[in-house]
Amino acid sequence: MDPRQTRGYRNRNPGNIDHQPANRWQGLADPPIETVPPGSRARFARFVSHEYGIRALAVLLTTYQDRHGLRTIRGIITRWAPGAENNTEAYIAAVARQMDRHPRATLDLNRHEDLHPLVEAIITHELGGNPYDRATIDAGLRLAGVVAGGRAAVVNSGTARAAAGTAAVGVGGVAVTDALAQVAPHLGEAAELARALGPWIAAAVIIAAAAWFIWQRSRRAA
Repeated sequence: MDPRQTRGYRNRNPGNIDHQPANRWQGLADPPIETVPPGSRARFARFVSHEYGIRALAVLLTTYQDRHGLRTIRGIITRWAPGAENNTEAYIAAVARQMDRHPRATLDLNRHEDLHPLVEAIITHELGGNPYDRATIDAGLRLAGVVAGGRAAVVNSGTARAAAGTAAVGVGGVAVTDALAQVAPHLGEAAELARALGPWIAAAVIIAAAAWFIWQRSRRAA
């Protein structure tokens, strides 16, 4: 089947992420849940672009690592596609084969070289093929704060401190805008509110976010 004919592609949601009203993803469409024929159950989220759907997939995966400590294909896919409604073992095997990695090999999803192939493998499995070129997937990863050759923005404490320092010394200037751009993928609508309320509020949001990420990192390291 052509992956461009699938439900996930039609919803611009290539990870087939369920719609949950509490999850106010960046880039949700209006309405945020799919439209289905009469007699079918609407389930999946809709996004305004494929890049935002890829962003949501990437953010969920990095959350599995950073919040839940899942750092292998087996651990991540077991949570992503639980056995109650999936052939989880087949899913794990397919992703490991496409990534050319052992299912228990350690990944770092804050790094592009691990996150990109995992996202691509999940899309391929969910849609029965990958309809996206590399540039489209990379655009989605950039929205999630992960770029080629780098790490996710404000996921490591060094980047968090740098963003906070930039904000503290650069209130009122381009520096705050640049720092807010680093943390925006992790703040959702709070980033837009901070921009609207001006540089002092933006700086406060950046510093608070940086402190929170550093605290979370220290808790995991303890």
